[in-house]
Amino acid sequence: MQIILLDKVVNLGNLGEIVRVKDGYARNFLIPSGRARRATESAKQQFEAKRAELEKAAAAKLAEAQALGEKLAGTTVKLTQKAGVDGRLFGSVTNADIAEELTKSGYQVVKAQIRMPLGPIKMVGDSTVSVALHTDVVVDITVSVYGETV
Repeated sequence: MQIILLDKVVNLGNLGEIVRVKDGYARNFLIPSGRARRATESAKQQFEAKRAELEKAAAAKLAEAQALGEKLAGTTVKLTQKAGVDGRLFGSVTNADIAEELTKSGYQVVKAQIRMPLGPIKMVGDSTVSVALHTDVVVDITVSVYGETV
């Protein structure tokens, strides 16, 4: 299926590009999330009419994400979890825990933006986690997990 991208999509294309994707990906993800439209003649004309407006909105989103990224860069999030004597946590620290702590600190971050390449944190200590604020803005933060003995 051919679609017009209304937003930058990683590994697919930029705003305004007409790309071919699998039908299910377009119908089930891209179109419902507002990132794309079917590439019909009328849709192409409507897009060209709104192109400047959409580019301006995308630039504003990027600028907002960059501003938040500058504030967030180098931030240390401190969490306390129950842990055993050997430093292993009872449970783990997930992206939801980190997002909740960042929200308490005054940053607008949702759990889907937290990238944990090694999975949930299961040990006491410092870990580096990425926060993807925009497709072009990825910031690393430090998560310090302190053990609370039972």
